[in-house]
Amino acid sequence: MENHNLLVSESSDIEKAAFYKKTYMHVALALLAFIAVECLFFRVVPEEAIIWMLSGKFIWLFLLGAFWLGSTISTKMSFAPTRGQQYAGLGLYVILEAVIFLPLLYIAAYSVGSAVILQAAIVTLFMFTGLTAVVFLTNTDFSFLRSAIIMGGFIALGAIVAGMIFGFDLGLWFSIFMVVLASGSILYQTGQIKDNYETGQYVGAALQLFASVMLLFWYVLRILMSRRS
Repeated sequence: MENHNLLVSESSDIEKAAFYKKTYMHVALALLAFIAVECLFFRVVPEEAIIWMLSGKFIWLFLLGAFWLGSTISTKMSFAPTRGQQYAGLGLYVILEAVIFLPLLYIAAYSVGSAVILQAAIVTLFMFTGLTAVVFLTNTDFSFLRSAIIMGGFIALGAIVAGMIFGFDLGLWFSIFMVVLASGSILYQTGQIKDNYETGQYVGAALQLFASVMLLFWYVLRILMSRRS
């Protein structure tokens, strides 16, 4: 029987394989659920409501604040003792991502063309696969990235809030910076999954990876959109 309190790094090869399979299966399921929820939103959410989400800087700041609060709650839930709470946390986070992505995907689909969304998804998938392979094939310890990711996150948050309040565009270089930050986060989180997670924490691990993938996808899409505008 699987010991849920055993670190992945200390478990047997069979237990490691089972943990990795469950983790990445849940990441895939979260991505599929995101697509399904987003398609539903495009059908049922009025166009006026989507435009309203973009109509004012303080509205978008409120949405980002609500997203941050909701993501904090869902992350804690995904590491709760019971499996039901864990899945509720992952499900909540998928819905939050679908809400926050709705305006960006709307602009991409109707202003640039839906093909750019597929292109961004393919680029993101290849980058995620490559970054994951780097961690597993090189056995490099990426824990040193933690401080840089935290610092970069605070810098990015400050820049985003300032851009909204004062009305300036952060531009292409900021998107490139965020792609680098998201890539570093994937390296760090994948390393943590290998070394510091317990074998029963695959739902929480999947949420962490899903969050980093969605951050990467957001800014890859913005870069591709900027090249076509």
